[in-house]
Amino acid sequence: MPIRKEHLEFHVPDMGTGWHTPPGYPEGIQQKILAGSLDEAGKRGHRTRLLRFQPGVFTTAPFVHDYWEEVWLVSGDLIVGNDAQGNGGEAYDKAAYACRPPGAYHGPFKSETGCTLLEIHYYDESAA
Repeated sequence: MPIRKEHLEFHVPDMGTGWHTPPGYPEGIQQKILAGSLDEAGKRGHRTRLLRFQPGVFTTAPFVHDYWEEVWLVSGDLIVGNDAQGNGGEAYDKAAYACRPPGAYHGPFKSETGCTLLEIHYYDESAA
């Protein structure tokens, strides 16, 4: 049975609480779950989250996962494809969007000034 997201009408999320560093991410990158949940072990579910980078923080290796991911750069700058020392990559400082299928390698990522991303993650439950 598919996992459904909860029904949420317009509201103002509490941006001061609920942030934490996801497993495998460096300190200075935090997520806040807005809706849903993702069961990675069971390969099902849907999640909408905010992901924020503090200025100067970067990841050192590409990411790959078995769920769909859509990402919107809400604010700040994001550098895509830096090396393990945080150098290089392609910079975005305006609204930018990505849609990645399961198994797509992406990153590493860095932000010079800090950024906020809106991410939607989901499993293709019709394929299960």
